[in-house]
Amino acid sequence: MADDRLTTAELRDAWALLSGAERIEGFRQVDPVDADDFFLGLSSREQAQMLLSMQSGERRLWLRLLAPDDTADVVQEVPREERNGLLELLDDTSRGEVSALLAYAEDAAGGLMSPRFARLRPEMTVDEAVRYLRRQARERLETIYYAYVLDHEQRLCGVVSFRDLFAAQPNTLLADVMHTSVVSVEDSLDQESVARIMAEHDLNAVPVVDEEGRMKGIVTIDDVVDVVQQAATEDIQKLGGMEALETPYMQTGLGALIKKRAGWLSALFIGEMLTASAMGSYEGEIARAVVLALFVPLIISSGGNSGSQATTLIIRAMALGEITLRDWWRIAQRELAAGLVLGLILAALGFLRIVIWQAIFHTYGAHYLPVAFTVAISLIGVVTWGTVSGSMLPFLIRKLGFDPASASAPFVATLVDVCGLMIYFNVGRVILRGILL
Repeated sequence: MADDRLTTAELRDAWALLSGAERIEGFRQVDPVDADDFFLGLSSREQAQMLLSMQSGERRLWLRLLAPDDTADVVQEVPREERNGLLELLDDTSRGEVSALLAYAEDAAGGLMSPRFARLRPEMTVDEAVRYLRRQARERLETIYYAYVLDHEQRLCGVVSFRDLFAAQPNTLLADVMHTSVVSVEDSLDQESVARIMAEHDLNAVPVVDEEGRMKGIVTIDDVVDVVQQAATEDIQKLGGMEALETPYMQTGLGALIKKRAGWLSALFIGEMLTASAMGSYEGEIARAVVLALFVPLIISSGGNSGSQATTLIIRAMALGEITLRDWWRIAQRELAAGLVLGLILAALGFLRIVIWQAIFHTYGAHYLPVAFTVAISLIGVVTWGTVSGSMLPFLIRKLGFDPASASAPFVATLVDVCGLMIYFNVGRVILRGILL
């Protein structure tokens, strides 16, 4: 009965909490009119899981609903022994398109593109082009943003917008209407670079060509949104001090979740042991001037926070293409200046805090002013060091060929903690010698 059917909103709200069998059962209760949109709105991993839970006939129906690039994404999500079975469910044309896409690396433009795009010839008239596009749109086009003009060898000659087509005289040749300055990407270009190019040029779609300039497909804005979301998620997780998850959080098993986090957490713990070692080496100073120990958390947290800020800013700027390895010296100068100013601000706050607390509570004894100067000068040094080292670490990691996001905020904080203690206690030795030390 219609009253017993689930709405897509109800199913979507419960989706993350359902098992595979419950998802299939719920999906079959959705109104058929809405089921298509719901299925197309799922991630490739979720679509693959659903298809593997269906019978062969039902699986064929839903698989053929997908565009070739989406089908390729789904095939890549299933175990290798299941892939041929899915490909056999497609018609010959679709199977050839999907197989061609699977030949590319998953994170390359060729693996991201759709082979179905609007194609025209330069010798066509505008009137012929409009009729031809209408026929293409009814047949196999996934989407139409632009029409691409190709020669007989499938090389990209130009692009024409629908506005230009409708504004031109019917008998005008496309060669006289098309724009020959076309932004395109090679099929081997990585997907994050593709996303950056589309953002820079404000494109809804970008043509993909091979080394000889033959057009192979288009990457559309909806594909790029997925790429950007995935890349941002990976970077954020790495910045948090863990390996990037390969599946959504709620679909990641407890064992996998622990494995992704334990390695980095153990490495950070071992790093923090160096902080304890540094504290131990200044045991004598702490014993003679216990008041210094009160400000250790303040000193190391300020350095760690400033380093984490700088690292986050630089990694994000690298991800957006705003800076490159060649900019390292300019960045170092900027962050040195920023670190000094930020250190002076925190130094003033720390100095005032000690003076005010002494005036009210008499907490720090008769030598509170030398202690206040020790804390203030240490803060300038620690914050400056944290800012400069935090900004340079991503450059070093990229220079070594690794992902700059590996310079996680906790990792930088741990690195700066040890150096911060050394700066603090050495400043104390100089200022407090003959007073408390």
